[in-house]
Amino acid sequence: MQSSISMKEFMKIMDQVNIIDIRSIENYNRNHIPNAKNIPWQTLLLYPEKYLSKKEVYYLYCQKGTRTKQITNVLANQGYKVVNILGGYEEWILMH
Repeated sequence: MQSSISMKEFMKIMDQVNIIDIRSIENYNRNHIPNAKNIPWQTLLLYPEKYLSKKEVYYLYCQKGTRTKQITNVLANQGYKVVNILGGYEEWILMH
């Protein structure tokens, strides 16, 4: 399974996938990618089994894509199917 996807490719499938915004609740409340669920990265790492199923694929983003790269590596090593959206929310803004 691929571990990252470009924003351009993500935008083609975004209406059909699970999207998780790992930024703070404050950043999420300011604005976010439509249909994204907010789970701050610290919470997601502490309790992945509470939020994720190992049977589903999740597309994660942060502000720039740096933190998400680290988080997806950790979660993938635990058996979760996670994909880093390259460029994060800043890339989303640039494309709109």
